[in-house]
Amino acid sequence: MKKLLSVLLALAMLSIAGLSLAEAEPVTLNVAYMPNYGSLWAIETAIQKGYLAEENITVNLVEFADGPTIIAAMESGSIDVGYIGQGAHKLCINGRATIFALSHVSNGDALIGGAGITSVEDLKGKKVAYSSGSSSEDILINSLTKYGMTMDDINAFDMDASAIVTAMLSGGVDACATWSPNSLKILEEMPDATKLTDNMTFADQTVSLASWICMPKYAEENRDILVRFTRALFKGMDYAADEHYDEVSTWVSTQTATDYDSVYNQRGDAEWLTGKEVAEGAADGTVEGYYLLQRDTFVANGAVEKDPVPAVSDYVMLDVMIEAGK
Repeated sequence: MKKLLSVLLALAMLSIAGLSLAEAEPVTLNVAYMPNYGSLWAIETAIQKGYLAEENITVNLVEFADGPTIIAAMESGSIDVGYIGQGAHKLCINGRATIFALSHVSNGDALIGGAGITSVEDLKGKKVAYSSGSSSEDILINSLTKYGMTMDDINAFDMDASAIVTAMLSGGVDACATWSPNSLKILEEMPDATKLTDNMTFADQTVSLASWICMPKYAEENRDILVRFTRALFKGMDYAADEHYDEVSTWVSTQTATDYDSVYNQRGDAEWLTGKEVAEGAADGTVEGYYLLQRDTFVANGAVEKDPVPAVSDYVMLDVMIEAGK
C-alpha cells in the first residue's frame, strides 16, 4: 500500500510540474557532434545547465569530422541525432536525413589562399584542398562560380578536415576551403595566407545554416523525444547566446580537449540565435525562408537529385521547433 501511495505521489508531482508520463520517460541518445564551438555551443550548455536532465534525457556525445560521416553513422544505426553544417544539408534535401532544429546562421567557412594568392582568380591551375559533401565544398563552388570559374579551372584535392590543415601548413597545396576552427588555425599559423571569401561574401545570395538532424524513420517514431531534446537545446541557446562566451568556451574546450583560447576565438563564427528566435521564426515563416533560400542555392548548383524538388516542409520539422518553444 505504501509503495502504491509513493507511486501516486510521484505521478501527482509530475502533473504539478506540467509533465506527462511520456515526457518524463527516461531516454539515452547517441549524439554526433564536430569538435568546434558551433557544433557544441548549445548541446554543451544544455548538458552543463541541466536542461537535458530536466527532460529526463541522457546523452552520449560522439565526435565526427564532418556532416556526411555523421549521416552515414545514423544510417548504420549507431547515432540517434546529430549536428551538421551547411554542406550536409543537401543530403537532407535529397531525403537521407530530416532536420528538426535550426542551430545558427554560420560564418565559419572560408576559402584561403597561400603565399602569393590574393584573389579567387589566382586559383586557376593551382592545387586546392577541400572536403566533398561538406560546407568546404560549398564555399569553394560558390567562390569559383562568383568569379566565372568551375572546378575544372583548379587542381582540386578531396581530403578530410584534418588532412586539409596539414596539407595547407606544409605547403602541399596552394589553397584550401575549410571551416572553423581549421580556418582560424591556418590563418593564425600562416601570416602570408589570405582569406579570399567566407560565408558573408555570399550573404546577398544564400545563407549558411547549421542544424540538428535525425533519420526520417526516427523522426516518425520519436517526435516526442525530438521535441524534448529541442526544448533543452533552445534553453541552452537562450543562455549561451546571452554573452556567455567565456563559460561556453570552457565547456567546449574540455569536451574537445583543445585549448581555451582557440575555442574562444570561434565565438564570432556565427549569428548565435536564441531558442526563442528560432521558435518564433519557425512560426512566422522566417526559418522556412532560410531553408528555402538554402535549398534553391543547392538546386542552382546541381546538388539536388530529387525531381520534383521537395518542399522545405518535406525534410524540415518546423512543427517541432514551434512546439519546443512553447
